[in-house]
Amino acid sequence: MKAITYHNYGSPDVLQCEDLEKPVPGAGEVLIKVRAASVNPLDRGELKGVPYIFRIVFGLRKPEVTQPGRPGVDVAGLVEAVGRSVTQFKPGDEVFGVCISNPQNSGVRVWLHHQGSFAEYVCAPESTLVLKPNNVTFEQAASLPVAALTALQGLRDMGHIQPGKKVLIHGAGGGVGTFAVQIAKSFGGDVTGVSSTSNAEMIRSIGADRVIDYSDEDFTKSGQHYDMIFDCYANHSLSEYRRVLHPRGIYVGIGPPVGLGGIGFLTRLIQMLLLSWMGSQKLLTFLAKPSKEDLTILRELVATGKVTPVIDRCYSLHEVPDAMRYLEEGHARGKVVITLDSEHCLG
Repeated sequence: MKAITYHNYGSPDVLQCEDLEKPVPGAGEVLIKVRAASVNPLDRGELKGVPYIFRIVFGLRKPEVTQPGRPGVDVAGLVEAVGRSVTQFKPGDEVFGVCISNPQNSGVRVWLHHQGSFAEYVCAPESTLVLKPNNVTFEQAASLPVAALTALQGLRDMGHIQPGKKVLIHGAGGGVGTFAVQIAKSFGGDVTGVSSTSNAEMIRSIGADRVIDYSDEDFTKSGQHYDMIFDCYANHSLSEYRRVLHPRGIYVGIGPPVGLGGIGFLTRLIQMLLLSWMGSQKLLTFLAKPSKEDLTILRELVATGKVTPVIDRCYSLHEVPDAMRYLEEGHARGKVVITLDSEHCLG
């Protein structure tokens, strides 16, 4: 089978398409004929070997010769075969979910994997997959897992979103942001999205009550106050965010701040902890975790039309390096998808 691999950490230039043996599912695994996958910053971090926990699995200086790195976590496709202890799926089922090695791991370790979804076939644990709704394409389904899980868990578990609460989503036009806008609305939130001029109409079309164009207005100086800030693009100081939070508001950051290295990020985390401990405002950051229950919730949201994935571009398997480069530019509108069906991609 064809699969995207890398033998050295680095830029997308190190990626190549190789012929590998078709995998065989373990007892609790499902073999999937991949129809689509999607690209996440997580995949880019793996390619760089950052965080360094990835290197413990794949190799400290470079992936092992006998086991090249294989990026890709999000997947959608057809069940080809099942392991002997699998009870929920059968060959022919249409599924989507995540490809990881051990769903019981904690923290960033849970996202470690030996098989990437940028391939013709991949194995995934039964517990990380759900059935694809009939009204959703494989490309749409593949765009969901990491980004939509991040939005759902961040808004619900960290932000404690409630009907009527005023939520500001910073970076509303990106992969996580487009899901966050729709999921926040599904919870009854009053949603303001912050993004570029080119994304404003799209963000309104997916449910935002209002949109702030960051090229015209700095939301941290607007005088408006929010019950929650869901931050996909941390390019403001904590004091600026706190200025527009209600006294008991919650700030949820989902990624490292723009322009800060490892020491700067650690310093910011310490500041968040101290400010949360000393004051009534809560400043939090988190990493999403795989959850079959939450994938089922997402399945219902897209099946009922409450959430519609926004897909910017589709690339073929051989074009994965180009897809990675495009994501790196930071201007993707919604999700970037890898499709193994060159004739079909619905955005």
